[in-house]
Amino acid sequence: MKKLAVLSLLAFLMACTQKSNDTDKGMSVFTNDKSFRNAHDVPKPIDYKEKGKMIKFSTPDGKQGMGYSLTKDKAKATLIVVHEWWGLNDYVKRESDRYFDALENINVLAIDMYDGNVATTPEDATKYMNGVTNDRAEAIIKGAINLYTTKLPVATIGWCFGGGWSLKASILAGEQGKACVMFYGMPVMEANKLLPLKAPVLGLFGEKDQWITPEVVQKYNDVMVASGKSVKTKEFSADHGFANPSSQKYNEPAAQEANKLAMEFLKEKLGI
Repeated sequence: MKKLAVLSLLAFLMACTQKSNDTDKGMSVFTNDKSFRNAHDVPKPIDYKEKGKMIKFSTPDGKQGMGYSLTKDKAKATLIVVHEWWGLNDYVKRESDRYFDALENINVLAIDMYDGNVATTPEDATKYMNGVTNDRAEAIIKGAINLYTTKLPVATIGWCFGGGWSLKASILAGEQGKACVMFYGMPVMEANKLLPLKAPVLGLFGEKDQWITPEVVQKYNDVMVASGKSVKTKEFSADHGFANPSSQKYNEPAAQEANKLAMEFLKEKLGI
């Protein structure tokens, strides 16, 4: 019976590995869907003053990455923040400030996956998202992980486009990875690609999401469990983008609960 169970598990993992569902492309797989583009409202300007500063850092592909940086003396961990499809705008910076203020003894780095571009139209957002290559994105993430010190524990968080890349960033962090929060992003569902993941993952999704559907969430959860990974998922009665205050899909009760869960999760896993 034990041997049969092991064989069944291996067969399940192989099947999940073979059926990638285009997860390598992340949210960009939906950019040809007009309803997906229309579901993202153009962010309105906000009255915002940066607490941190924009910096540049070396990336292993010989280029430079950029990010919004907030640092503390004697930081015990780094939180890497990954923006949603509009880019590293003031809303993402403000959210980075909030985590920096609430979490003790951490550095926060909101990385710019669009290399200096911030979208103000769906057309531009589509172009910038489609322009992100795996090689360049991974180089930016690796540069971010190594920016402060390679010895610091790393946590990641992101939304939509950034939700999927939050999980991929924690996979790249390997043993340094201590916590991953992903808001309604395309999860990695290939078991072999999840092998390096050491960080526990909190996934926060909307039951009414037409793209990261409950079926996608269930498949992802099944693969994580079968792969022996630590995963928690919470689904809210809300649409894609429910935690984004710049969106008409913003659902304040769901957003507040999700943000509370994310904060508690990061505090627990980082031990701060």
